[in-house]
Amino acid sequence: MEIRGVIAMRIKPLFLLLSVFLLNIFVFRASVFGQTMDSGSTPVTPLVASEAPASDTAALEKARKAAQNPIASMISVPFQENWNFGIGDADRTQNVFVIQPVIPISLGENWNVIGRIVTPIVYQPYAVAVPQPSGPAAVVQTGAYGLGDMQPQFFFSPKKSKVIWGAGPIFLVPTGTPYRYMSQGKFGMGPTIVALVQPHFGTIGVLVNNIWSVGGHEDRPDVNQFYLQPFLNYNLKNNWYFTFTTSGITANWEKTTGRWVVPIGGGPGRIWKFGHQAVNVQTFFFGNVVHTQGASPWTFRMAFTLLFPKPH
Repeated sequence: MEIRGVIAMRIKPLFLLLSVFLLNIFVFRASVFGQTMDSGSTPVTPLVASEAPASDTAALEKARKAAQNPIASMISVPFQENWNFGIGDADRTQNVFVIQPVIPISLGENWNVIGRIVTPIVYQPYAVAVPQPSGPAAVVQTGAYGLGDMQPQFFFSPKKSKVIWGAGPIFLVPTGTPYRYMSQGKFGMGPTIVALVQPHFGTIGVLVNNIWSVGGHEDRPDVNQFYLQPFLNYNLKNNWYFTFTTSGITANWEKTTGRWVVPIGGGPGRIWKFGHQAVNVQTFFFGNVVHTQGASPWTFRMAFTLLFPKPH
């Protein structure tokens, strides 16, 4: 696909995420300096925890607590934009836009099942050798754009527990297209588990899973992939928080060398209201302290999540 077409398809989600992030920063600065924005002759006061009514303050705090819990009893719709920089000798950038709606379903008085469907949309850079009439082949930098493999996952979680936890199955569905560049070509499944606690200062937890291939195209390698994501959220004033985490420590057990990718990083986030809608805005930087040769050494992520806490 031509670069012009790729840019056209990426510009709308990028513009949305960047606009929301800049608006978030502007509102935070206005709250710090006690500024107001005028609309005609009517002043508008920024909605922050220190100035909001008690009911709004409690609602935003509840939303922040739920947003830091991957298996909260709350519908959420996260959108993530990931830039993986420095790929290959040509220093290319892979782009991964992820949509992963989270939907909890009550199973009686004691249990919830939380469904999360991870759906990536990927721009994958690659190089091709073009034969020349005379001399060596020319290397041309190009790329493919399309849907990646989906990963539905389901967590069965008790409604009452001192330690918040959930466990269930995770699946790998080869929905990637174009198939050659976007899909592993295998159906897979395995266990996934998450556990966390939420002391007064924030959230501490870990998410782990492993997927094994159980079918698919014979011309593709088997899948045996491990995923580990520890996370720590430290809450700040005015609904801000800081996250220390990884974008997912992975291990490909099918490889004998270069099997690990270890990204370390974090970044700020904030819960705020857009009209009556609670949203969570985050930015992250990750450095891949361990990665395979030619893979990305660092990543920048922006995330925007619609939150729908249950009313009480």
